[in-house]
Amino acid sequence: MKRILFLSGKGGTGKTSLAGAFAVLAKEKVLVDCDVDAANLHLLLAPDVVDEGEFEGSKEAVKDSEACTSCGKCREVCRFQAIDEDLAIDLYLCEGCGACVYVCPVDAITLSPRESGHWFTASTRLGPLASAELYPGEETSGKLVMLVKQKAGELGKQVKAKRLIIDGAPGIGCPVIASASGVDAVILVTESSLSGLHDLKRILGVVRHFRIPAYLVINKADLSEEVSRKIEAFAALQELPHLGRIPYDRKVTERMVAGRSAVEDETSPAGAAMQGIFARFTEAFRDRR
Repeated sequence: MKRILFLSGKGGTGKTSLAGAFAVLAKEKVLVDCDVDAANLHLLLAPDVVDEGEFEGSKEAVKDSEACTSCGKCREVCRFQAIDEDLAIDLYLCEGCGACVYVCPVDAITLSPRESGHWFTASTRLGPLASAELYPGEETSGKLVMLVKQKAGELGKQVKAKRLIIDGAPGIGCPVIASASGVDAVILVTESSLSGLHDLKRILGVVRHFRIPAYLVINKADLSEEVSRKIEAFAALQELPHLGRIPYDRKVTERMVAGRSAVEDETSPAGAAMQGIFARFTEAFRDRR
């Protein structure tokens, strides 16, 4: 299976819209949403859940009040102010570091697994989907992304898929790095703005660090012709293949509200551009292999 990942460096560039378009146009695929902090690829797909489960990605300190001697050593070493004057543990502040467990002289504190998120696999009108949601305040997004990719790989083997279409997270943090692990190509989606160019430079640095073949798409390119040209000049300087421009098109939002992709609307200029980008990527990726 070939793994195609969509990244953006920042939110709101249209990464998920393009991933959804590829989901429509590609055949024999499994869809994967690795943006576990704000998964939304399923909004285009009306999924029917097939399998699901809880994700235990972190731990929390649990105190045995009967065994506790109230020596206060746990509070002394806690750097997250998670233990109050009455030596009660605030689970919202606890980071599960285990320092309190280490210093407790009577073993009154233990680390217990905590539910940090929820994963699911589903059938959709465009093929199988693997996705997940990280619960608010949890910091184990990278681990959950790896679990989602594992579930997607299992789905791919079951249906004998030829490719995984992966919608990654914005930014350059842990979920992005976990998403990029083991992929065959990355499509970088940016917008025609100076902040878009800035974040494109950051995410390209991450992708190049892992030596993953990358391709560029400029979304809403007609918002600033000057900035679009700057982005294309940067891409040329970096030898970053440019797959094309997508114009600003209100039909993209209209189709998304209806649970559809712009490529499913023959009157959408953005949809037509996405079809061209899909064709050029397919050809370029075939030549690169």
